[in-house]
Amino acid sequence: MSVHLNTLYVTTDGAYLSRNHDTVVVRVENEQKAQIPFIHISAVCCFGRVLMSPELMGALTEAGIHIAFFSSYGRFLARVEGLPGGNVLLRRAQHRAADNDLKSLSIARSVVIGKVVNTRQFLMHARRDAPTDERRQAIAAVCDRLSMHLKSIPDAPTVEVLRGLEGIAAKDYFSVFGDLIKHRDSAFTFEGRNRRPPKDRMNALLSFGYAVLLQDCVSAATGIGLDPGVGFLHEDRPGRLCLGLDLMEELRVPMVDRLMLSLVNRGQLAPNDFIDEPAGGIRLTDDARKTVLKAYQEMKMGEVQHAFLDQKVTWSRVPHIQALLLARTLRGDLDVYPPFALR
Repeated sequence: MSVHLNTLYVTTDGAYLSRNHDTVVVRVENEQKAQIPFIHISAVCCFGRVLMSPELMGALTEAGIHIAFFSSYGRFLARVEGLPGGNVLLRRAQHRAADNDLKSLSIARSVVIGKVVNTRQFLMHARRDAPTDERRQAIAAVCDRLSMHLKSIPDAPTVEVLRGLEGIAAKDYFSVFGDLIKHRDSAFTFEGRNRRPPKDRMNALLSFGYAVLLQDCVSAATGIGLDPGVGFLHEDRPGRLCLGLDLMEELRVPMVDRLMLSLVNRGQLAPNDFIDEPAGGIRLTDDARKTVLKAYQEMKMGEVQHAFLDQKVTWSRVPHIQALLLARTLRGDLDVYPPFALR
């Protein structure tokens, strides 16, 4: 259990959360571990087998505090919140844009451009630290292919074609992701992206990090007044937070991949920080989840230059800024949605 940037993270299996006046009480095996006032938190994130009393759930949503549930692997399961806030006119504009093929394509194109630009920029920096010439050459070749993809994206005639280009770029990126791992232990080898459940340690880390980032992006969209379920790049599905996934695309590499690689390469995570499940799949231990969450929140307190705003902002504000820029685009204040891009 930990509190970072007004978010309560509960990662201990068997924890039970209840209400005591306007506070959250956390118990494990009938022993009280913490008591946090509502005024100190804006969200509660529960990982694994965590229980919550209906009274607390109702009180939190009434207080405007949303609740998110994740599997032990970090896969997003559900989100509980009160009545939707925000401007109904903005949501109507969002829904109209989502039903308009040209507007959807324009926004989706910006999202994919932002993702590929950030992926290429990250690899360009990582290439310098590659331990061998062979690895440097492999990374350079992928950077060249990503440049070619960037030239093709503006000409994509439909969102479906755009999704295909994004998928090819992601496959190219992950083909050399393993070359960025400096940890000598073979337990951290990476042979491609897999999930549900993740089959190796690096994929378990990535899946966990993406789940936490998705929660931040959904919170940002909701806070601006957007509908997190209506996106432009990701195809609509019942229960799928498409807009959260859209906002997350351009932030996956700079906010998650970079951090997870750093934790492994610096030895902050070891092979025994992961559990092999009997039914298949690998997940982080409770202590390892705490390590990752702490590092993630510390990273969010750092600053980055926002190219469109031309000023430094904290990483924690980036999802909110992007949601706000998207809202301005939907209102017609901006002609094109400006994606977040690393310099």
